[in-house]
Amino acid sequence: MDTKIVCPTPEQAEWANCELGVIIHMDLQTFQPFDFREELGKTPSPQVFNPSSLDTDQWLEAAVSMGAKYAVLVAKHCSGFSLFPSAAHDFTVASSPWKNGKGDVVADFITSCKKYGVKPGLYYSACCNAHFQIDGTAKGKMSQAEYNKIVITQLTELWTRYGDLFEIWFDGGVLSVEKGGADIVSLLHKLQPTANVFQGPTGTRSLLRWVGNEDGNAPYDCFSTVDMGEGTFDGASGTPLEGGDPYGSIWNPAESDMPNRYAHLAYQGGWFWREGEDDTVIPAEKLMEKYYYSVGRNTNLLLGMVIDNRGMFPEKDAAVFREFGEMIKERFSSPIAETSGETNIITLDVNADVTDIVISEDIRFGERITDYKLEKCIGGVWSELASGRCIGHKRIHRIDKTHIDSLRLSVNEYKAVPKICKFAAYCGKN
Repeated sequence: MDTKIVCPTPEQAEWANCELGVIIHMDLQTFQPFDFREELGKTPSPQVFNPSSLDTDQWLEAAVSMGAKYAVLVAKHCSGFSLFPSAAHDFTVASSPWKNGKGDVVADFITSCKKYGVKPGLYYSACCNAHFQIDGTAKGKMSQAEYNKIVITQLTELWTRYGDLFEIWFDGGVLSVEKGGADIVSLLHKLQPTANVFQGPTGTRSLLRWVGNEDGNAPYDCFSTVDMGEGTFDGASGTPLEGGDPYGSIWNPAESDMPNRYAHLAYQGGWFWREGEDDTVIPAEKLMEKYYYSVGRNTNLLLGMVIDNRGMFPEKDAAVFREFGEMIKERFSSPIAETSGETNIITLDVNADVTDIVISEDIRFGERITDYKLEKCIGGVWSELASGRCIGHKRIHRIDKTHIDSLRLSVNEYKAVPKICKFAAYCGKN
């Protein structure tokens, strides 16, 4: 029986097609480590920020080698230090010795994104600013109204100077107007109406949600629609929406983020470079596992990039990115067999060894499938391989290498006739 189908905006559909992105961290703590919550109001001086060889081209080249289609630069993290000059205050690169105070990391990043064909995004922590003693709300150094003016000034700068942004990232969401926060929704609609907004405020056109962890792990069933009713996650309070709701009223897909290094210190989280921690680089084999747990479960994977005190993505990390990118290509660049169809039962003739099965709905028409079964035929005998509730943009089922004659996808429950744009078998290295 047909029912109401919620569909993505064109920007959200484009975002899902990207599948892989990076989030790039460099801040004062790259040069002088500190815990912003434990040292609220005691941040290092901008004078410590002085990378000798900052090269945003090198960052983006490494991102592309991994397969990233978009990149998010942390323009202002929780320290409050801004990687761009600002009229709001002088706690920025303009007060650092780097390029004699004339540099703009954000501008360099945007230029490199254009050069390498990567869609640009910017992270701005609106609810945390250690320099001004902001942690959720103002903690004494200034009033909330004064801080709101800083937020609006800086977001206006970021959203007008550097062109259209593919993704805007609010870490921990934003403080709502009702709770005393700045009116960010109106500014978004005016300056960046087509941006996808991670943990954006209610009323944002193209929302993205947190998957609920920083380990690159999506739930086994992870729908893109959610119910934004009582008790749901608005980015600033409540709990993550985790697996979503197949009958939710809002398209708000999950993004699975993770650092590219393991954390030695809890507060550092593996997101920032620290001297002597090259042994914490997460190996390509582990990243491949996370690819299955994120992209293979209907979310995008947003992988961290630590930038060192030279202003470079370290050589060891870059080598792992290249290896990870090659692994993805080796597994998924050439399907053994592939088909598509607008139906609830679809069969694929294979007659080959198989390690991976990829199923995709055409999400431009919404996520229609709510229960399915995947079967294999060997020697005329059919048996179940896997089952689930959500397919969405992409569901990958990985199996031990097996010679399979045919595969069959049976959709048992659906909101409208399924639109399967891809049902494919692959054979990669196990």
